[in-house]
Amino acid sequence: MARATIAEAGLGQYFIHRTGHGIGIEEHEDPYLVSGNDTMLAVGHAFSIEPGIYVPGRFGMRLEDIVVVGEDGAIPLNNVDHSLVVI
Repeated sequence: MARATIAEAGLGQYFIHRTGHGIGIEEHEDPYLVSGNDTMLAVGHAFSIEPGIYVPGRFGMRLEDIVVVGEDGAIPLNNVDHSLVVI
């Protein structure tokens, strides 16, 4: 969904990073949330969701959340306001 949303906004060519990865003993581990990986997520898996847009010579941004797979879906571990902030 992240990749489709970014593509619909006309920025798909700038989404050059994976969507996320597993979090456990190592900070970056399987399952990697990338196109073509059809590994099924299981209850208890913790992982990042971190879509990013990187426009060369202009800007880059990544929005990162950490979630755990629960019985009824994703359980967010951070509840941050995702509103746009211009610095």
